[in-house]
Amino acid sequence: MASGGDETSFASTDRRVAVVTGGNKGIGLEICRQLASNCITVILTARNESLGLQATDKLKDSGLVNVVFHQLDVKDPTSIARFVKFVESHFQKLDILVNNAAENGIIVNYDEFKAFKDGAGYEQVFDENAHLLASIIDQPYDMGEECMKTNYYGTKAVTEAFLPLLQLSSSPRIVNVSSNYGELHWIHNKMVKAEFLDINNLTEEKIDGIIQRFFRDFKDNKLLDNGWPLTCSAYKISKAAVNAYTRLLAGKFHNILVNCVHPGYVITDITSHTGHLTPEEGAKAPVMVALLPDDGPSGVYFSRMEVSSF
Repeated sequence: MASGGDETSFASTDRRVAVVTGGNKGIGLEICRQLASNCITVILTARNESLGLQATDKLKDSGLVNVVFHQLDVKDPTSIARFVKFVESHFQKLDILVNNAAENGIIVNYDEFKAFKDGAGYEQVFDENAHLLASIIDQPYDMGEECMKTNYYGTKAVTEAFLPLLQLSSSPRIVNVSSNYGELHWIHNKMVKAEFLDINNLTEEKIDGIIQRFFRDFKDNKLLDNGWPLTCSAYKISKAAVNAYTRLLAGKFHNILVNCVHPGYVITDITSHTGHLTPEEGAKAPVMVALLPDDGPSGVYFSRMEVSSF
């Protein structure tokens, strides 16, 4: 349900309208704050209605009255459809979509992880250290599936549902909050890496095929044998898939700037509160990408504030 402001009055202004998924905490909340500070009407969404309303009230108490809340579960088609109908009826268009909702797909022994490699945390979560991390990070198969459903399929479902309203904007933007864990150097399977890089022949069906092969090997305990990431495996493949999907969208919709961005190593729940950047600092890159000028790049990957390679 919507709350947090007079949506009808917003609709009568010339403000741009932005949707942020997973907006109740961390980077998502700060993205909402910074976009609202740029005179943009922000629709903060969260799966948990109570937490979403609390976050919206927090922003409103700081003077940002141009923020409203609506419940959204990116894994629930009914929730997505209800939300799109709300945006259409109150705002008639969408200018900016920030796909930020994410799950990490792992269970972390928090205390041991904070001490791992003298506090290096996720900077040392790579395959060479997989044996050292076995007792610290657990990645159950079912959590990997939920991670993929949120990070990739949820992003895809929300994006496709909003494409008609984005097309009604004079300056539409799609920002997919990704991760350096989605960079292809984490994947050692040369065939999979080549499929992701072959943008001229890449399709959504091929991305689905890669994901299916990954989960088959995950279930059969063949990640090492077939060159998949050994640590945070589902998360890494989900973000690689998001990056590939970003490029597909950019190639298909030339009037929409579609980009993905690694916000940096940010102190949030998803990093077990390790990291170097505050959520405020981490939000700067996604907001920059959301506010790119009309002649800005599309179909690219930003590592923080700079264009980088996939």
